[in-house]
Amino acid sequence: MNVVIVEDEDRTARLLERLLKKYDPAIHVLTQLPSVKEAVDWFSTHPQPELAFMDIHLEDGLAFRIFEQLKLTVPVIFTTAYDEYVLKAFKLNSVDYLLKPVDYEELVAAMNKFKTIRSQPGLPDLKALLQLMQNPASSGFKERFMVTIGTKIHSVEVTDIAYFYSEEKATFLLAKGGQLLPLEYSLDQLTSLLKPDQFFRVNRQFIVARSAIQSVHAYSAGKLKLDLLPVSRQEVFVSMSRLSEFKDWLGR
Repeated sequence: MNVVIVEDEDRTARLLERLLKKYDPAIHVLTQLPSVKEAVDWFSTHPQPELAFMDIHLEDGLAFRIFEQLKLTVPVIFTTAYDEYVLKAFKLNSVDYLLKPVDYEELVAAMNKFKTIRSQPGLPDLKALLQLMQNPASSGFKERFMVTIGTKIHSVEVTDIAYFYSEEKATFLLAKGGQLLPLEYSLDQLTSLLKPDQFFRVNRQFIVARSAIQSVHAYSAGKLKLDLLPVSRQEVFVSMSRLSEFKDWLGR
């Protein structure tokens, strides 16, 4: 069986490939595609595989945009960090999913379901899913994060958070008052849990709050650098693949 993985987190993609090989050593992963653009380019020039695994939030937008640009008939199993309400929508639209971090038993169940319905179209009701994605009232976005350090439990309101970042395979939040706390979520999971009008993932390492952006500097070749408050220990640049979307977001 030929499979394509559309996923912008290398660690998640490698784990998924290992689990697929464990499930069936004959499975061949043709490629890993980290963005909407690369997925569109690849599917436009290659025969469609028997199955695709797709993360919903890619480095340059939602995976649903792939279907808006191409006529795909490949069955899809989504990988997602969405809440229960959204997962019910996937089920109602006959779409299977794997909740991150991917669990082997859940992968087996998803693959068995795929084998049962493989003769049927695997595409979701994209219009319904897009409406669900764009409706904050029904999406269950986080209002606060509970962080345990030693014997203390810290409660941090989302409105008090300046930005999130990853470093050495760990994720941290920095509060507007300067408090730095570790999180058990990946940035990919956080993207699904934060209100998109308030937070934006500018690159693989940073998700920033609109209120934390003090200034934006233009560099050569259209590159943008952000000044954040509190000041980041690292220079923060907007990924080239997200420039257009970032400018739209910042101008809303």
